[in-house]
Amino acid sequence: MTISVTWPQVLAWRLRRQFVDPVAGGEAVSVVRRLSGVQAQVASSAELAVAVRQARPRRGEIGQALWRERTLVKTWTARGTLHLVPADELASYAAVLGSFRHWDKGSWQRGHGVTAAEVAAIVEAVPRALEGRTLTREELVEGVIEVTGDVHLRQALTSGWGALLKPLSFLGELCYGPPREGRVTFVSPRDWVPGWPSEPPSAAEGGMALVRSFLGAHGPGTPETFDAWLLRGGARKADLRGWFRDLAPELAEIEVEGRPMVLLAGHLDDLAATSPAAGVHLLPGFDQYILGAPRDLEPLLPKEARPKVSRAAGWISPVVVHRGRVAGVWEARNGEIVFDLFEDVPPADLKAEAERVAALLG
Repeated sequence: MTISVTWPQVLAWRLRRQFVDPVAGGEAVSVVRRLSGVQAQVASSAELAVAVRQARPRRGEIGQALWRERTLVKTWTARGTLHLVPADELASYAAVLGSFRHWDKGSWQRGHGVTAAEVAAIVEAVPRALEGRTLTREELVEGVIEVTGDVHLRQALTSGWGALLKPLSFLGELCYGPPREGRVTFVSPRDWVPGWPSEPPSAAEGGMALVRSFLGAHGPGTPETFDAWLLRGGARKADLRGWFRDLAPELAEIEVEGRPMVLLAGHLDDLAATSPAAGVHLLPGFDQYILGAPRDLEPLLPKEARPKVSRAAGWISPVVVHRGRVAGVWEARNGEIVFDLFEDVPPADLKAEAERVAALLG
């Protein structure tokens, strides 16, 4: 018999699994691991996403994990966006994302103003240029030219810079290194990441690992919701079906208000026993609680509120969450937290949460 649950139960379960309600996260790496990575285009939002989930947040912990302990890595992963991911999970991302090779498609090359030969030359040259070195953007361009002897690649690299580095990240050949005098640097994961595997996992092994991680934070789910989170719907359908099929012994079927989904079997009883949430929480921009769910999930995000949350140029606003549902947006302005609420929120609870987050913002 398939167990049925409601969306309020699912959202409450996700809040608990993601260390939001209750606030129960430990050290930063464990929080990032539980969330299946933390989007990091805006460094302050990534740091706050971790801190709001920690019972005892520690200022500077993210930087220490990235640049001293090397237990976190910053690079392009899910949806082609910058993320923090646990260093020991980066190989799984590379195994999956590197297998799709969308940069080999003529449409991708035309869209970024490069030729197939230029892409191939850059993909081959960057690992050689980075070997044993930490390079700024400018130094990496010169390194590629040094390796290839082709000065014409300078134009391709400087005009389509970010997009042309993403394939190297997806292949596990590039990640961020420690900032140098305020400038970004890049390193090779095989030089930088402790214990980088000599034999990378297969795409199937990596895919199964990512599905487990996703369902543990954002479940229940389907191949389609996983694909939307990982590649905005761009994964090969046969691969998706294969990963879920191979994981079937670890999964349980469940219905969420009549919709068939799956969950890790070990979490089924916990979800079924979960009661709807009642608390008020402030989450930062680009938070995984929002990004891990479909954009059209009405029980989470009311249709009329979507333009205020999902804004132009891919910007995701900081949100007020009440009873698991987005009830407003917020921003820090002139040392105060300012709200734009579109649902009623208990004033005392909102004030207490605002004071907590304001202290984390300093």
